[in-house]
Amino acid sequence: MRSTRKAGQEFQELVGILGTLRGPGGCPWDRRQDVRSIADYFLEEAYEAVEACLSGRPLAAAEELGDTLMEVVFLARLFEEKGRFSVTDALARINRKMVDRHPHVFAGRKVRGSRQVVDEWQKRKLREKGRESVLDGLGGNVPALLGAFQLGQRVSACGFDWPDVSGALAKVREEVGELDGALRARRRRAVEDEFGDLLFALANVARHLRINPEVALRRANRKFAGRFRQVERRLRETGRDTRSASLAEMDEIWERVKGRNRKKRKKPGPPKGSGGGLGR
Repeated sequence: MRSTRKAGQEFQELVGILGTLRGPGGCPWDRRQDVRSIADYFLEEAYEAVEACLSGRPLAAAEELGDTLMEVVFLARLFEEKGRFSVTDALARINRKMVDRHPHVFAGRKVRGSRQVVDEWQKRKLREKGRESVLDGLGGNVPALLGAFQLGQRVSACGFDWPDVSGALAKVREEVGELDGALRARRRRAVEDEFGDLLFALANVARHLRINPEVALRRANRKFAGRFRQVERRLRETGRDTRSASLAEMDEIWERVKGRNRKKRKKPGPPKGSGGGLGR
């Protein structure tokens, strides 16, 4: 309880700081911001928080989560200034929602497992918000790959899904074949459609594997960038750059970089998920 009270005090201080920054005599930059500009910063901070949480660096994760929380308080402050709601209102709503959506914890209702918890959660959302479709309420501004993942989650909750990952993998193979057929037929629009279907199928495989595809792709992007920077560095060590090197030369260095990173991961070290190199 002491830790909870301390967190509450720190949160109140953050609310006060934002109030001062936005108030008369506050910071000119903060006073100039609006919901749209802070929403952009919020999205940026959220991605940085995810990156830090997966990096295995607890202090970085703590810092980025704090930055994200600050943007939440900032947004709530902007709405409060317009007379819409306060950060207290937002907190009260989420507290009430979390209690109401977990009757198996707070009201003694029995459940058979996590699948029933998800089913009941979706049913309650439909009732509470008066929605006609399980797809209502999905964010239209999320990255497309994450959106595909969320669509699969929603329909899976009502039983529209493969029983296991093998069905999702079979769909990927089917979509690869259809993409190949569209490429051979040189039908540009069909190629684009089939490529989209393939990405959607891969998102469903990720869901069955309990992998967030957006996070996985961000990690893959970071790994690729790290390896390519090493290729550039090795070329610079020989007085060259990517413009003067041939594809064969760059590919040879790339393979050496990959091999070195793989050897690093075989050495004894911290457990998986605690951060480290880019190799796999």
